[in-house]
Amino acid sequence: MSNFPPFTIFDLETTGLDPKRGHRIIEIAGLRVEDGIIDEAKSFVSFVNPERDIPWEARQVNKISESDVAGAPTIDAVLPQFLEFTKGTILIAHNASFDYGFLSSEKEFCWGYIELPEVLCSMRLSQNLYPKEFRHNLDVLCRRFNLQMPAERHRALADCVLTAQAVLKMIEEGPVKSLDDMRKRAAIKALVA
Repeated sequence: MSNFPPFTIFDLETTGLDPKRGHRIIEIAGLRVEDGIIDEAKSFVSFVNPERDIPWEARQVNKISESDVAGAPTIDAVLPQFLEFTKGTILIAHNASFDYGFLSSEKEFCWGYIELPEVLCSMRLSQNLYPKEFRHNLDVLCRRFNLQMPAERHRALADCVLTAQAVLKMIEEGPVKSLDDMRKRAAIKALVA
């Protein structure tokens, strides 16, 4: 893993699937991976007050209620803190197009002064390395690599840990030799500006 810079594996929980329809981030987490080691002591996790109701469907998936986020800071406070935490790392998310779309939308609530760093996608990495497999979601990767399913699946930090474990397995088994190789295999093809 000496050919790789530090990674921040991150995950978002949201009020729904589409930021263009007014859905918002309600939890954001990041986890540092350095030299092939997941460092849970170097983590970031925060609820985010979405300033809107959390639909029933979202609460069923992520188990986050309106009372959980009522006293939380809004995205204009949380996103700059999260990006400060990620400095000097490459960001990786599972289904990164989804997460990047939300970050792009939410940065507008930060007065537009925020630049988003490079984001790679662990789902695209899986699709590239295992093209004969039909599914590439986190549950499938958990079974493929014999990883322990976290008790709090679909919570941001638990999903970061699972994604980090899967990414390290894919780099090892891939084999993925360098950051440039990783970029070729895991880049989000069409980033939202």
